[in-house]
Amino acid sequence: MHIDSYKFGKIVIDGVEYGSDCIVFGNSVKSNWRRKKGHLLSDKDLQPVIKNKPTLLIVGSGKSGKMKIPNETRHFLLEEEIQLEIDDTNKAVERFNELSKTGVKIAAALHLTC
Repeated sequence: MHIDSYKFGKIVIDGVEYGSDCIVFGNSVKSNWRRKKGHLLSDKDLQPVIKNKPTLLIVGSGKSGKMKIPNETRHFLLEEEIQLEIDDTNKAVERFNELSKTGVKIAAALHLTC
């Protein structure tokens, strides 16, 4: 998969436009992704990622990086043997595109607004 573009509130993945937060893994996109506590990412919010067993999860924490990842979620991912990279969504998109060319099994959880 390739993320064609991202701007506040909108992302285009393989030519398809999405207007809500999403998770990208393998050759699929889970759109309308919501977290139980808005700007706080919990392990329960990541169940679609866990089922796909990526080596790496890239989290786009929003245009301004407002979404927070608590230590409990970080530890949970370590226990699942999933590496974690967190950045604002612009940089997360760049990193996803860079790594998707390498064959590494990655997933991206992308917050599109703040």
